[in-house]
Amino acid sequence: MHHPSLGRIPPSFTVSTGSPDHLGQDYNETDHNADMFPPATEYDIPTPGHQELGNVNGDGDDSDSLGWERESLGPEFVGPVGRTYRNFHPGLNAQRCDASGQYLSDDAPPPLSVERSSDDWSPFRNRLEFELADFLFRQAEMPAKKIDTLLEIWATSLLALCGEPLFANQKDLYRVIDSTSVGEMDKAAIWLLGCSTVTMYGIKIHVKSSTMSLLAIGRIDYVPYWEYDSTNNQRRWEDFMSGAWAWNEADRIISEDPTTAGATLIPIILSSDKTTVSVATGQTDYYPLYLSIGNVRNTVRHAHCSAVVLIRFLAMPKTTREHAGSSAFQNFKRQLFHSSLTRILCSLRPAMSVPEIILCGDKYYRRIIYSLVAYIADYEEQVLLSCIVWNWCPKCLAHWESLDDDALHRRREHADAMIEEFDFRKLWDTYGIVGDIVPFTNDFPRADIYGMLSPDILHQLIKGGFKDHLVDWVEHYLIHVHGKTQAEKVLDEIDRQIAAVAPYTGLRRFPQGRHFKQWTGNDSKGLMKVYIAAIEGYVPQYVVFTFQAFLEFCYLIHRNVITQQTLVEIDDALRHFHLYHKVFRNAGVVDTFSLPRQHAMKHYSHLICQFGAPNGLCSSITESKHIKAVKQPYQRTNHFQALRQMLLINQRLNKLITAHADFKECGMLNEPLLSHALRALGQHSSDADDLCDQVGESHDMADEIEEQAGSYEEELGNAIDAPRSVKAHVSLARTHQRKRARTIGALAAELCLPQLPNILRHFLYSQLFPTDDLDDIALDECPPYDGSVHVYNSACSTFFAPSDLCGRYGMRCEHIRSCPMWRNEGPRFDCVFVVTDPEAEGMRGLDIAHVLCFFSFKYQGTLYPCAVVHWFDRMGDGPDIATGMWIVCPSYNARNVPHIAIIHIDAIYRAAHLIPVYAAHNINTRDIKPHDSYDTFNSFYVNKFADHHAFEIAF
Repeated sequence: MHHPSLGRIPPSFTVSTGSPDHLGQDYNETDHNADMFPPATEYDIPTPGHQELGNVNGDGDDSDSLGWERESLGPEFVGPVGRTYRNFHPGLNAQRCDASGQYLSDDAPPPLSVERSSDDWSPFRNRLEFELADFLFRQAEMPAKKIDTLLEIWATSLLALCGEPLFANQKDLYRVIDSTSVGEMDKAAIWLLGCSTVTMYGIKIHVKSSTMSLLAIGRIDYVPYWEYDSTNNQRRWEDFMSGAWAWNEADRIISEDPTTAGATLIPIILSSDKTTVSVATGQTDYYPLYLSIGNVRNTVRHAHCSAVVLIRFLAMPKTTREHAGSSAFQNFKRQLFHSSLTRILCSLRPAMSVPEIILCGDKYYRRIIYSLVAYIADYEEQVLLSCIVWNWCPKCLAHWESLDDDALHRRREHADAMIEEFDFRKLWDTYGIVGDIVPFTNDFPRADIYGMLSPDILHQLIKGGFKDHLVDWVEHYLIHVHGKTQAEKVLDEIDRQIAAVAPYTGLRRFPQGRHFKQWTGNDSKGLMKVYIAAIEGYVPQYVVFTFQAFLEFCYLIHRNVITQQTLVEIDDALRHFHLYHKVFRNAGVVDTFSLPRQHAMKHYSHLICQFGAPNGLCSSITESKHIKAVKQPYQRTNHFQALRQMLLINQRLNKLITAHADFKECGMLNEPLLSHALRALGQHSSDADDLCDQVGESHDMADEIEEQAGSYEEELGNAIDAPRSVKAHVSLARTHQRKRARTIGALAAELCLPQLPNILRHFLYSQLFPTDDLDDIALDECPPYDGSVHVYNSACSTFFAPSDLCGRYGMRCEHIRSCPMWRNEGPRFDCVFVVTDPEAEGMRGLDIAHVLCFFSFKYQGTLYPCAVVHWFDRMGDGPDIATGMWIVCPSYNARNVPHIAIIHIDAIYRAAHLIPVYAAHNINTRDIKPHDSYDTFNSFYVNKFADHHAFEIAF
């Protein structure tokens, strides 16, 4: 394959992310074993037309019947270069009003407010006092005794200077934090949009998120809308307000009370889940209840920026063993749960019918009306919430013995009618309803618990469908076919292949295989990324097809933006999964596929149309909230009556977060602390810059030392909160390596590439004359270079990846490593995606390259940041039919010399992960280390399951 000599590609380039290929491909006998099923055929799913999308949710609720003239509202273009447009709801359209509720004109200025002075740090005396309090309590989480020790040392150091420490002791520190007035509780239930402040009657915990005021503008949707792709008029679902529920709820509110027109809909999203904070010192469990609002964008909700708040700890009643299993005690626990939710949320009930006036984050007042909309919960919690029998589906009326049969959705009205008509035994056996429990939603207008239950990617798919079902089925299959002794040998070899996978940013390592008892969600996610390639060759190809279909489904529904075409692909993957997984039943491994968590996949298309992209409502958001709101505060207590201490810790954390956001909004934190102090003392700006540079250099050295001494654990990418400017940008590390080569000749010797100086000459010619064809240029015509070079161990790629862990604006940062020693384990030379054809889609516009070195040099006053790479060639014209991943191999020329090139780092998109095609090699993986993977094998899968962004580009 011919690889171009790439120069600099403009940073504004984009890589098309079209639809990935799926399993519906033409059958090729040479690619299949004779004893396997024929592949599923392609099918067409009718998609709603542009005029039919009012009923795309499939629930028979057509909001057009309420008489709204949607066509009277012209489309409003949003996003870059008008690629998408929105139709906004004409009724609940979030009109601005004054403090008395009178609507304002569109051009009316916001009400006058008291501006904070630039030096008003109250209740803190100055910025230094605030920064110290924020660092000790929130960032370092320093215990009280250590705070006292630090302050005592500080006070002692100031004795000779006759100075005083900022705080006398930890009590003084806590007193100042507690006196913070920002976010104090009001007399009534308050939601401050943009500040995300919630206080309710009887709730002492209140939270202000860091997405405050101006920072939140553009990250919150006030009005329900339908979004379309302007190029093909396809419907798009992304954030919650783009779903059918928000629009239809607005219609219902208007139809019940036309005077609510112009109000702002605030959808209330709840979540609860038991969590264990201590096992070694006795089972210590807590039952937190979280709350969020549907107006917040998905990227904000899963970016760990306080869009989800802890509002209460629920009771967990206990009794003696004699009565623990009795039906009376079980019913008592269920009803206590629902009664508690009713009591906690009761302060919101009045504003669910009559709007209340609230000051929002953009400094305008609005009339607010609440609705209970969604509840994030795992299956155990869904059973409790929906008052159904275990093993039944909480979303539909399918019988528990045949869940995948077509059935109607559950409705509150239908359940109430059944309870009126039949006795409890009939309800239990025929409809799976626990008839003597009253759901908490019955106490609130327009609330239906069956419709509120949201999709749960973590527990239903990752932990349930993948780990507890498919992975276990593979193990049972191997035992069934080979016997236990031989099957264990096969499983050990699979474990060794998983352990031999090359390192990659965010990839969970399994150095000892999968033999550990306590599986976390991150463990299951990590296994999903590498499992399909490891089992190939040990199981029938139809098992590999099953995993591919399941992974395609999981990664498709995790996209941050889902289109009508994506819905077709989701249903396509689900149909193939249902066809292929029959191999397990035919082999005698599985008796039934009537499994609630696996059956939930059937409802995802409907729920996407209702609530938008599921990644904004996944329980992984609340699982991560457990750490910050429950587990870490518990570890900071003395474990005696810990709950009261945890509430106080959370309250102080919330005050500091709110104060930080408030100071930042006023521009008081824009300047670095040291520069701010030097300027206040009248120091010259150059002196401040020199001192800041010294501090920055010491930080770089500390990071380098920590990196070298670190353990070989997974490395996570960083979330970036800066607004999106380009789709991807790559930059070299801040400091070069002083102990590595300083000239191009020395670098050629270090890399064992004697041809490197000539390659650099061709690279320079391509930069100076980018339109010429290098194939026709002799080496003598290329400019020589014999100056100095700077070598770097890494580069940083920042790219738009809202489906993955990212910041509020969807940006993510990852490091690409190319260093001779990584964490004392061995060398690490990552692979990258290189943009070779910006106009092509997926892998047809990308090539894979193995980065051997990052370096930079100056020529004629221009700095060239570069990478020495070994190209890979694609094998075949499309992805592998069994795994769905492209296969590549190292590129060599006619004389079997590696195809080495120098490319500008602007041509690099981001890191790529390759997994060996183990089935094509007869290599014992027992002694292969992860850093040897790219040098040991000669064919690799381009791992599109490495993360969700890779899935969107490597198709």
